[in-house]
Amino acid sequence: MNKHTYEEIGETIYTKKLENGLDVILLPKTEMAKTHGLFTTNYGSIDLEFVPIGKDELVTVPEGVAHFLEHKLFESEKGDVFADFSKQGASANAYTSFTKTAYLFTATDQIEKNVETLIDFVQDPYFTEQSVEKEKGIIAQEINMYDDQPDWQSFMGTIKAMFKHHPVNVDIAGTVESINKITKDDLYTCYNTFYHPENMTLFITGNFDPNRMMQLVERNQNRKDFKEMKELRRNFPVEPQEVATKEKKITMPVSITKCTVGIKEANLDISNEAFLKKDLLQGMILDHYFSKGGEFYQLLYEEQLIDDSFFFETNLDRNFGYTLIGSNSERPTEFADTLKEMLLRITNAKLTSETFERIKRKKIGKLLRSMNNLETMANLYTHYHILDLDFFSILSTVRALTFEDAQQFMQNWISEERLSVCTIAAE
Repeated sequence: MNKHTYEEIGETIYTKKLENGLDVILLPKTEMAKTHGLFTTNYGSIDLEFVPIGKDELVTVPEGVAHFLEHKLFESEKGDVFADFSKQGASANAYTSFTKTAYLFTATDQIEKNVETLIDFVQDPYFTEQSVEKEKGIIAQEINMYDDQPDWQSFMGTIKAMFKHHPVNVDIAGTVESINKITKDDLYTCYNTFYHPENMTLFITGNFDPNRMMQLVERNQNRKDFKEMKELRRNFPVEPQEVATKEKKITMPVSITKCTVGIKEANLDISNEAFLKKDLLQGMILDHYFSKGGEFYQLLYEEQLIDDSFFFETNLDRNFGYTLIGSNSERPTEFADTLKEMLLRITNAKLTSETFERIKRKKIGKLLRSMNNLETMANLYTHYHILDLDFFSILSTVRALTFEDAQQFMQNWISEERLSVCTIAAE
């Protein structure tokens, strides 16, 4: 077991890659009353085309399999896993994103038992034709529910407007038509390939003894057998730099129009160092201009183009990336035009070195605050770990960013061809 102390933030982390390939990361925080466990596979909704473990040929599976698997794993031959966690005083949950699926619990008691429950149910799939068919109806209801949510339709509508071929443009849950094509064999094929320990990370943080916890996890894994995984091969289509469509309009029964501008990120085939710089600067510059104290936010608010629903977010991965900025607006066309003009203006904007130092200090403060929350820290650490980056080293990266780094990033960040607008309007 490797021990690493980050003096700057006063944290000590314990890591070990087990013989079966599982990455175990322990962050003891004995001052905390609770413990949080997060078991994550590097597998999400975009992984539709791949070579199954033990095979040589690419296969394509129906859209929505990753999300379907998340649902099914909570059912075992013995019953409902949620009930097991509840009996042990734990709150459990799971989520599927474009790139990963995660299972988690939070508890203040019976920690070791809950950790074993977490690992065991994720590593013990049980699918029958009958249970798969039953689940299709449940997930179809969930899909129909999201179809009626303007916020989700705005999110996915903007993604679809930006991406032409990449499977990020497919709803995470799939469609009613696609999930009806899913078979028990599809689930086992995806499970056996992507839920291999070599492709997974177990992160535990909170009140526990790291040596005892690592021994528990190792004993658990030594009782199980997994096929050898040499290389995990995924396939993604070639995606153009420009957006699929400049404008997309969706009509729904809404009382006020919702408008989102998307920036399709480019030039992601870069080194780890360059990727992290881009990831950090993107968030920092967005926050500078569009947080409530930001210059562009103030202008949009004073012109009454936005309301309290205004938001911005950015997501950067190894083979896709996007930034979304949106709001409810009584004048959506004017909002979109003004926002696009603001974004393009960033290319030639002139920050001062003093301003950039303030931006850096604000980012450092946010990072430090995030480290006080077990759930947030577990998610962030795992996210960056899967990208082969160390979350606890980010503070030093932020401090090392220069004014010239920011200027260069801003000059190359946004172009007209990579902007899309999605509007959710009344029927």
